[in-house]
Amino acid sequence: MPNLLLIPLDDAVVFPHMSVTLPLELGDAEERVLLVPRHEGSYGRVGTVAEVAERARLPGGARAVALVGLHRGVAGAARTDGAGLLRVDVDEHRDDAPQDGRARQRARELEREYRAVIEEILELRGDDGSVSASLRAITEPGPLADTSGYSPDLSYQQKVELLETLDVTDRLELALRLQRERLTELQLRKRIREDVQSGADKQQREYFLRKQMDSIRKELGEDEGSVVEEYRKKIADADMPETVAEQANREVDRLERMGDASGEASMIRTYLDWLIAVPWSQRSQERLDPVHAREVLDADHAGLDDVKERITEYLAVRKLRQDRGIAEDKRSGAILTLVGPPGTGKTSVGESIARATGREFVRMSLGGVRDEAEIRGHRRTYIGALPGRLVRALRDAGTMNPVIMLDEVDKVGADWRGDPSAALLEVLDPAQNHSFRDHYLDVELDLSEVVFIATANVTETIPGPLLDRMEVIRFDGYTTDEKLAIARGYLWPRQRERNGLREDEVSIGDDLLQLVATEYTREAGVRQLERELGTVLRKTATAMAAGDAQAPIGIDLTAVREALGRQKFFQEAAERTATPGVATGLAVTGTGGDVLFVEASAMKGSGGLVLTGQLGDVMKESARIALSYVRSHADELEIDDEAFDDREFHVHVPAGAIPKDGPSAGITMTTALASLLSGRAVKHTVGMTGEITLQGRVLPIGGIKQKTLAAHAAGLTDVILPERNRGDLDDVPEDVREQMTFHPVMTIGEVLELALEPARDVALS
Repeated sequence: MPNLLLIPLDDAVVFPHMSVTLPLELGDAEERVLLVPRHEGSYGRVGTVAEVAERARLPGGARAVALVGLHRGVAGAARTDGAGLLRVDVDEHRDDAPQDGRARQRARELEREYRAVIEEILELRGDDGSVSASLRAITEPGPLADTSGYSPDLSYQQKVELLETLDVTDRLELALRLQRERLTELQLRKRIREDVQSGADKQQREYFLRKQMDSIRKELGEDEGSVVEEYRKKIADADMPETVAEQANREVDRLERMGDASGEASMIRTYLDWLIAVPWSQRSQERLDPVHAREVLDADHAGLDDVKERITEYLAVRKLRQDRGIAEDKRSGAILTLVGPPGTGKTSVGESIARATGREFVRMSLGGVRDEAEIRGHRRTYIGALPGRLVRALRDAGTMNPVIMLDEVDKVGADWRGDPSAALLEVLDPAQNHSFRDHYLDVELDLSEVVFIATANVTETIPGPLLDRMEVIRFDGYTTDEKLAIARGYLWPRQRERNGLREDEVSIGDDLLQLVATEYTREAGVRQLERELGTVLRKTATAMAAGDAQAPIGIDLTAVREALGRQKFFQEAAERTATPGVATGLAVTGTGGDVLFVEASAMKGSGGLVLTGQLGDVMKESARIALSYVRSHADELEIDDEAFDDREFHVHVPAGAIPKDGPSAGITMTTALASLLSGRAVKHTVGMTGEITLQGRVLPIGGIKQKTLAAHAAGLTDVILPERNRGDLDDVPEDVREQMTFHPVMTIGEVLELALEPARDVALS
């Protein structure tokens, strides 16, 4: 093991076959030395055994020595010689080619990959051919891996790691990994450089193209000045109000000053396009003929007399003011709100009103709208800003006096983006909407000539201030006779046409239409009725298309049953109320009037009250009041005091999956409890509605017409209602009033006298 002079190299690494000149003086006896890398006083474990190639004297008298790396050497024991120099025992490691066949194969594969990676790096960095030639001249795997030590991109630590890797195959793998990292970095740099260059080239190309376009426009007389003049002409032709025209011309002046190359120019042009799109001077020629309007409404819709009368009155007043030369009052606009269950024809009435008055019709669906900007528009400071739906509705209508249908106004929401219902306050207020301001246009719009018709299923979810601005017209549903007329005049012909049948090919009698309406539907409107008729006609069309039936075809009871199946709705009041403790109540839901059966039962317990059926707070209070009244008036009701001892009561309203609440079930719950405790069943022909106080007074409620129609559809003939609701019976259709008996009451005693079957002697067990 040779003993060599150790020469440290600060932050530098010399590999075998690498030449280096160092400013130091060596004795003539020193033929070889060990070059070891050093960093912050720490020596490397492995160095390079170097041979002295030449000794020289530098200018100024200093001495230098040229060294050539031979192979690796591992430093061993160290000691200081007599001259004070550090000498170490060196374990020399020469690069021997792998002897194992598999190792030789692996080394050759690594050599090929390494050479390919270096070629790609040289291609990216640029090479005059000298480096490639030098690389090809190296045939041994060890020296080939050591060429990575020449790379300026490798750090000191990476070079030390490469020097200390003694196994040739491992060294090749390490060198390959390091050079792949270099290649990835160079490729990324190249891609970034190309992207930057491409962006710059694109901008330059677009600049030249714009200049060419400007030159072409000037040659054609279509330069920027002509665009500005075109806008000025459109503004003049739009016949805008003076203040609006001033605003438009100010924006045109800005466009002219900044030119088309400015980024804001496109925003100004979009704004001007919207401003011009508003039909400022366009108005439909309104037909103010009340007689004609009533004829159109009668032809399009059966029933709905309240709506037809209100529209007729509106046109009559407009006609009278026009004939007498009285100026229009912009604060007297009509905001009609049609409130009623689904399927009663609220939305289609709007189209009929537009047709009757000769106006354009636009529908705006507000269901689920939560952004105030949908009504007022976005401010122009936002990217992608647009006007609100009202401006777009006027643009679509092409006139300033259309009929605008605000559909589902009761389903408008609110969140962090604002409250659209608050924005509607200005739109639907006749005292304000003549100067409505859209945030995008930022000019006043006169909406006073617009006929707004809103629709809703219920009024409870409409905010109070908004509801106060509306003129509510209620759609309380149709009677059986009205459904029959609608089915005969509208639904049957429409479904027949949709199913590809002619009038002379299929027919149906009124008795079967009535049967479908009563036994297969129970709704306030006629939407489900139309579906059922469509099912019957589809079955008929299928039979004709298959050749199983020949026209003309008369629909009979068998065909109806085969198409629709068994009867879906029954007159169940007699069966349900046959047992004491069940009373028939009347209620109003979002889909119209409905019949509710209130059941009461008793069991052993601690005297509590159990309530089930998804009841709200109001109905829960009504149930507690009902029990308290029955207990406090047990003597009057001929109920034994012991009936309440150690007993618990359960009040249930079936259809528990449907939430129920409202102040109209008090007398029904009281009747059910009184029936249970007295053993007297409730008359199966009686339905009731009304609230109760602790003293037994019956309070008035709402929805009499809808509840009465529901009772009539359910086969009830007697309706008990509060005395103070007697006047509401005028709203009930005359044919229904003739078939039913109404009992206005003031106290719960009258209710029980009318509702309960006569007392019978009951044998006590």
